[in-house]
Amino acid sequence: MCQGVRYRHAMTFSLLDGIIVLVYLGGIALFGVLIGGKQRSARDYFVSERAIPWWAICLTIVATETSALTFLSLPGVAFTGSMVFLQLAFGYILGRIAVAVFLIPRYFEGEISTAYSLLEKRFSPGVRRAASGVFMLTRLFADGVRLYTTAIPLALLIDGFGLFPGADPVIVYLAAMSVLTMLTLVYVFYGGIRAVIWTDVVQWVIYILGAAISLVILFRLLPGTPYELLSGLAESGKLRVIQFLPEGGLGSLLTEPYTLISGLVGGMVLSMASHGTDQLIVQRVLAAGATSPARKAMVMSGVVILFQFAAFLLVGALLSLYFQETSYTANEVFAAFILHELPQGVTGLIVAGILAAAMSTLSSSISALSSATMMDLVIPLRSAPLDDSQALRYSRAVSLFWAIVLLLTAVLFVQTPSTVVELALSIASYTYGGLLGLFFLSLLPQRIRSSAVAAGFFAGIAGNGLIILLTPLAWTWYTLTGALITIGVALFVQQILAGMSSRTGDQS
Repeated sequence: MCQGVRYRHAMTFSLLDGIIVLVYLGGIALFGVLIGGKQRSARDYFVSERAIPWWAICLTIVATETSALTFLSLPGVAFTGSMVFLQLAFGYILGRIAVAVFLIPRYFEGEISTAYSLLEKRFSPGVRRAASGVFMLTRLFADGVRLYTTAIPLALLIDGFGLFPGADPVIVYLAAMSVLTMLTLVYVFYGGIRAVIWTDVVQWVIYILGAAISLVILFRLLPGTPYELLSGLAESGKLRVIQFLPEGGLGSLLTEPYTLISGLVGGMVLSMASHGTDQLIVQRVLAAGATSPARKAMVMSGVVILFQFAAFLLVGALLSLYFQETSYTANEVFAAFILHELPQGVTGLIVAGILAAAMSTLSSSISALSSATMMDLVIPLRSAPLDDSQALRYSRAVSLFWAIVLLLTAVLFVQTPSTVVELALSIASYTYGGLLGLFFLSLLPQRIRSSAVAAGFFAGIAGNGLIILLTPLAWTWYTLTGALITIGVALFVQQILAGMSSRTGDQS
């Protein structure tokens, strides 16, 4: 298999496990189609004209951001290190509170179809399209990483059963990812956003159950009582959550990602961007139908994600005791444990949990990319308006397009050497700064010219690119630097344009 994996035990995946996984895959696709109901328009397809309960919005937000990255790669972070990643989750809660207070009320002012509609109201259609385009590129690559991660257990299964003997790893992963993409597309295509949200709720329950079962089995397999195991992990530093100072001293405060200040500030700013400016999440917020339930869902999702992160990191810490000598990579270790160390039946349930996490994020990505394409580009740029049935057909065709593109992009990340959860967050953080800067500018009492805003936006993205290439700055700071550059350049250009206008007498 890829990366020179060697197995300790024979694969425990049995016929029973296969039946459980197949029943899940077919059942969730059918459930999505049925629960989605009949859509009447593109807006109903992407936003839902029937308000969805806040608790379901909360769980779909969590399921969307969790993906297979959390299930498979996050344990790998604690497997090779400690639980200091959890500092980000505290920052996430602060960021969501800010989104609930400042941005969510704006999304329910008038007819908002995507996150970027707000930018058109405040600035111009060009700024809206630019932001939407950057969102699409970010989601394409970040979720390509997530789709690749999902394929890890399926690829290990394919390899273990010898279905493609001697095949290149890319072919094995492509086969695994194709199956997931096609099944997910079925309920997105026919059920729209309602299908995506309610299948997310079901899938959240399944993958949380899988994580809980994994913890119970690890405690039973390892020698010693749970208290003894946790005490040993604590003494070895595996359970360390807070790291006040960087290991390299104060000089590396901005270059090490997992310190308290970088976790709180970086996590807060990243969460403000991901949950306040990313159509992937804003689409769910809009489905709540009103400000109050949307706010409640947003803040509670941060609390749920904190406990969820803690559970998956604890799995990784326990795996470091179970696999004290192994050739598994950090990305593969939990998948290998599931497929080779767990009893029959349990393996199938937890594999279904992994697929649940993966399909929830994949369906959300397809829906969000399609809604941004239709609402921000296709419909505004058409010379002739589309009626409801035409817009719905176009929307489904765009969903098919993005499913194919996501699949092809995921192939680029096969055999990536880094921990993929960090890779995906790094990709998102690169452009989130510019997007967050735009939304900050939209909240200012003074109206900023669209040309100044556009200059700041592209300067933020370009400047962040230079920072990533030329400095050792940790990825947790990328969103903040991008936002500061965007805001600073926009205000600077605004002052220049205002000065030029005052000298020429042009107030336009």
